[in-house]
Amino acid sequence: MKAAIMVPGPEGGTWDIRDVQRPVVPPGQILLRVNASSINRAEFRRLHNLRTQPGRPSPEARVGGGDAAGETVALGAGVTSFKLGDRAMGRCAGGFAEYALVDAREAMPVPEGLSWEEAACIPVVFVVVHDALFASGQLAKGETVLVTAAPSGVGVTALLLAKYLGARVIGTSRSAEKLERLKQHGLDVAVVTGSDGFGAAIAPVIGENGVDMVVDNIGGDVLAPSIAALAVGGRFVTIGRMSGVLTGELDVDRLAERRLHLYGVSNRLRTAAQRAESTKRFVADLMPALGDGRIRPIIDRCFALDDLAAAQAHVEADRHVGKVVIQV
Repeated sequence: MKAAIMVPGPEGGTWDIRDVQRPVVPPGQILLRVNASSINRAEFRRLHNLRTQPGRPSPEARVGGGDAAGETVALGAGVTSFKLGDRAMGRCAGGFAEYALVDAREAMPVPEGLSWEEAACIPVVFVVVHDALFASGQLAKGETVLVTAAPSGVGVTALLLAKYLGARVIGTSRSAEKLERLKQHGLDVAVVTGSDGFGAAIAPVIGENGVDMVVDNIGGDVLAPSIAALAVGGRFVTIGRMSGVLTGELDVDRLAERRLHLYGVSNRLRTAAQRAESTKRFVADLMPALGDGRIRPIIDRCFALDDLAAAQAHVEADRHVGKVVIQV
């Protein structure tokens, strides 16, 4: 099968599109004939870290891609939740390939109303943002949420799910044009962050009372102004770290005085059972709305598998508004 392999190198990893062996299906897994997979920035961080160093063992090359949507073509022993020919989507290790394995506990049926490209946007980002807004942050109708880097894949998903819950959404970006495009998807207030700094940019729209929740996709460099923007009982949820800044200043007195709640959302250290439970909650809460069209993923652009390097450049240059999809 054709696959995109992450190949280590002295300056970091590179993509190599080549033929590899089709996966053998272990118990509890399903094999998908992949139609589409979406790009997640964490994949590029892993790629850049695949550096070879003299005198040290080389990192292992592997197939890239963290999610997949396609047709079920094989079932591992013990799988009863899917049958051959079913449309399915799920998190995986190796979605940038013609075939990919998915743990049946994390696999979800693809509603008929969703295209393969739309389905590929859901398994990683939608499930993580659902965890942030529904499970951790418990965002409620009528509340206000500030979403940093709103045009990003995580940002647009936070916008969609917050509006589904009936919240008011303030979105930030360095691009006024991108924010203007998001108004058709329900963005209530657009804040362009420029040379004056993040805190100065959001202050006029936050006001004295603050916001009920901040969903941050930037990193530690906006931690302090994000905490300062929260109302009493406010929640801060960090998902992305696009800036690469991993530390920030925390006002502990404000944290206590305002009775704030801080959450970190990631699947990296979760067990398979915990990821399966998160998937189950997501299906119960949001699959009906995805099925009837009340929620539709926002796709910026699609690339062919052979053009994966160009897709990476498009995302890393921050040219996109929404998810970028790889068509296999």
